Amino acid sequence: MEDKQMENQQEAHKEGPVARKIEEQTARLPSDVFLWASLASMGMSLTLKCLKHKHMALFVGQWAAPFLLLGIYNKIVKTSGHDEQS
Repeated sequence: MEDKQMENQQEAHKEGPVARKIEEQTARLPSDVFLWASLASMGMSLTLKCLKHKHMALFVGQWAAPFLLLGIYNKIVKTSGHDEQS
């Protein structure tokens, strides 16, 4: 009985084709790539701010949060095993 319930839950939680493709691509990257990208965007933002490019500095600085979120997503995909499903 429990096996059937688990199968039904797995069926209900299957990923769509777009999510599966994204997971396949992001699972290939090491998680620290996203951390380094975030730090690089903060560094570029600081450099642009020092060079008096205020608007460009703000634009580039806003990239840090999405990079960190992608890193979290990548880590969740890897630890939950979704990247191994076909």
